[in-house]
Amino acid sequence: MVSLWENWRQGMGRWPKFDTVGGPSTYAVELTRRHPVVSLTKQGADSGSLQVNLSWQMHTSDLTTKRRGGSLRHPLRAIKPDDVQAHTRGVVSVDLDLACLYELTDGSRGVVQPLGSLFGDFQGPPYVKLTGDDRFGAPSGESIYVNLDHAADIRRLLFFVYIYDDTPAFARAKGLLTIIPSNGSHIEIGLDERAPQARSVAAVLLQHEKDELVLRREVRYVYGFQSELDRLYGWGLHWGRGYKKDRV
Repeated sequence: MVSLWENWRQGMGRWPKFDTVGGPSTYAVELTRRHPVVSLTKQGADSGSLQVNLSWQMHTSDLTTKRRGGSLRHPLRAIKPDDVQAHTRGVVSVDLDLACLYELTDGSRGVVQPLGSLFGDFQGPPYVKLTGDDRFGAPSGESIYVNLDHAADIRRLLFFVYIYDDTPAFARAKGLLTIIPSNGSHIEIGLDERAPQARSVAAVLLQHEKDELVLRREVRYVYGFQSELDRLYGWGLHWGRGYKKDRV
């Protein structure tokens, strides 16, 4: 007779070997340097809709002013109360943008991004759709949807994030990319590494590998924008200066 302990050990062997975050109600797979790849095919999520969401917020420590020097050098500071500081997102302007470089099997290539209002198309090529542009780091963030019912028409998708304006650094913006497949656990990728001068980061690559549709963590920071990511991954597009339309 098999004991409960043996059943539990056998069951544990069937769980995916990835880092996980959250409890049972918020279970998510975290792609890391140690475990950078997850197969959508193996978890039955290589069809239907795939949502890629970007959210961000400022670290609490960035929203307060720190004094330099200790109490020995300035003894009165030890008894002087701190000035009251605001604790809202409005203190520091943050505008991160989620975008996607696409390459289809027919050879067509391009980008889906807020700049130039290139929001894409879900039902037709490139089967990638950006739903909107969040300029304030709202809880809902920004989302790109991929129509994986046309996965056979997609060669590769590179999801990336760039700083549009006034953001000090990725480490301070505390970005999080959450990928929500049609089946299985959510997938999370943190974008908060220290890269003080970086303006863009290639976050995750979706492509076919050995007859499987997989997501591969990239998290490669660059000090330029789309053209530098293009050169790094060999997309071969021609780039010009772009702007966002003013809000009404």
